[in-house]
Amino acid sequence: MNRREFNKGLLATVANFALIDSLFAYNAFGNNIKPITDHWAIRLNEFCSDLKTASITTTQWQEQISELYDKIDLTEILKFIDFENLSKGFQYPELGVNTKPVKFPKLAGLPERTVFVKKVFGMKKDRAIIPHGHSNMASAHLILNGEMHLRHYEKIRQEDENLIIKPTIDKIAKIGDNSSISDEKDNVHWFVANTETAFTFDVIMLDLNNKPYDIHNLDIYEKQDLSDGTLRVPILDVENALKKYGKETHH
Repeated sequence: MNRREFNKGLLATVANFALIDSLFAYNAFGNNIKPITDHWAIRLNEFCSDLKTASITTTQWQEQISELYDKIDLTEILKFIDFENLSKGFQYPELGVNTKPVKFPKLAGLPERTVFVKKVFGMKKDRAIIPHGHSNMASAHLILNGEMHLRHYEKIRQEDENLIIKPTIDKIAKIGDNSSISDEKDNVHWFVANTETAFTFDVIMLDLNNKPYDIHNLDIYEKQDLSDGTLRVPILDVENALKKYGKETHH
């Protein structure tokens, strides 16, 4: 090989390495921007928009959000919603739960006003998100802090001032666990804090089916067993429900 051929081969090799470097750089850059263009908050808003327009069913929405939460590092969510500041100086009520609105930081591709309501719910030990069912609503709940006794029931139907329900979930929910409700699945829920404090991040969709939402507080301790796996449970007003269920007395 003469000098000219050698130089020509060397230049070709350098060019190939430059191309490879460029491709690696592009892939690295692509990986770096993926969390922004495909951010979990953007995906969450897309799911909620699809539900609002009835492009997906509520059960599909529940499945999609659960799958999304299972893929996200919880520390990323805590940082994005600024949980440290939200929980700082939090006022814990003597009965029940308190809430604070969540504001997402500005993010390209995410509207300033999301189609869903977003809040953190916080309570101290033995306090509860009292047992209640829903109409024309869907919501998802992610445990951010603490541990809770979580119970869900399926709403079968309403009879006058009672709901007919069926137990579906009874478990201890820990940090990173999530659950959801809709008119179609696990409609009734009940959280009781087992630790000194406990928090959830809630995504709430209201007025689905072009109808106003409603909430039914339930007197589950006064349930009537219907012998077919279902329970007849009286509906309570908020004040009496909080008095009876806002603080666990270990029935």
